Amino acid sequence: MIRPRVFFYVQHLLGIGHLARASRIASALIADGFDVTVVTGGVPVAGFPGPGVRTVHLPPVVTSDDSFSGLADIEGNPVDDAFKEKRCGVLLEALRSCRPDIVILEAFPFGRRQMRFELLPLLDAIDSMTPKPFVVASIRDILQERVKPGRNEETVDLVNRYFDLVMAHGDPAFATLGETFPLVHEIEAKVAYTGLVAAPAPASASQHFDVLISVGGGAAGRNLVESAVAAARNTSNYRNWCLITGPNFPKDAFETVLREAPPHLSVFRFREDFASLLTGARLSVSQAGYNTVCDILRAGCRSLLIPFAAGGETEQTRRALGLERLGLASVLNEEDLGEAALTAAIDHAFASQPKAHRLDLEGAHGTARTLRELLGLRQSRLA
Repeated sequence: MIRPRVFFYVQHLLGIGHLARASRIASALIADGFDVTVVTGGVPVAGFPGPGVRTVHLPPVVTSDDSFSGLADIEGNPVDDAFKEKRCGVLLEALRSCRPDIVILEAFPFGRRQMRFELLPLLDAIDSMTPKPFVVASIRDILQERVKPGRNEETVDLVNRYFDLVMAHGDPAFATLGETFPLVHEIEAKVAYTGLVAAPAPASASQHFDVLISVGGGAAGRNLVESAVAAARNTSNYRNWCLITGPNFPKDAFETVLREAPPHLSVFRFREDFASLLTGARLSVSQAGYNTVCDILRAGCRSLLIPFAAGGETEQTRRALGLERLGLASVLNEEDLGEAALTAAIDHAFASQPKAHRLDLEGAHGTARTLRELLGLRQSRLA
């Protein structure tokens, strides 16, 4: 039996959320009988994209500022035209070697505009292929708002010119694409909702904590870490605390946290069993990134969300407030974060009872089903 070939491009610039979601999708596609090549363009992260996934590593780039407008290499040097040309060449060669049936671009053209130097040539190369692969955008259910004038129109033009499908990885009962993309009516026929891409139900927790604080990848959570250490040091309300700083938390800052942490605060840089720990936690305190929220919803524990909002970011705030309206989380604004505010917010969150929900968390399998339907469309046309 011929396995449909998928060429999956993902570029993470700051945290690891984009890569984690793409990895979950890739695993589900392999389980469904697809042959998957994932092309990554960020700093390699151990464990991702995962077993069984063919991987192509482009010369890595990271964001050079909080606005995500600039690019730097792994040593922090701004990338130049020669660097971009090299990356583009590697990407196009990987496309030719894969000969895919489906090309998935994570975020683009709704995000990752910084990567147009390689993605527009990629799309043009796909356009010239025979047979031409399907081109699919893979996006979150909630997009960044307050874009510059003309950006949404440019996105619509690119979707209508190059793309066969836009997969929104969410449950429309929680968020629809039109809430953060005002021109959705111009591409509505190409939009499909897959469900939220959550990890499978985890094993039972090996440890139990009253307060479990996590900072995602750790690149943008220093204030939360410092406030959490201070709050743990100055309260005796809860006996057992855990802080996971994330693998990208600066080494010197991590060592400071280890020195300052009180005995009842366990500190880790990373825990592979984070999703399991949530099932045994009385309260999760975290930012409101897509993957973390999916893990919290899967675990069904109390949640205090402190959405990342630096550089005009709006996506996490909208997600957090949406969950608060459903009674699924408490929210503390990042600008109000500090020891006293965090302690008060934790006390308030403990006073609430976690609610059950019916949100679709099977978006990885939903993605496989959606792509099978797309391939079936081609077969029906050829019949």
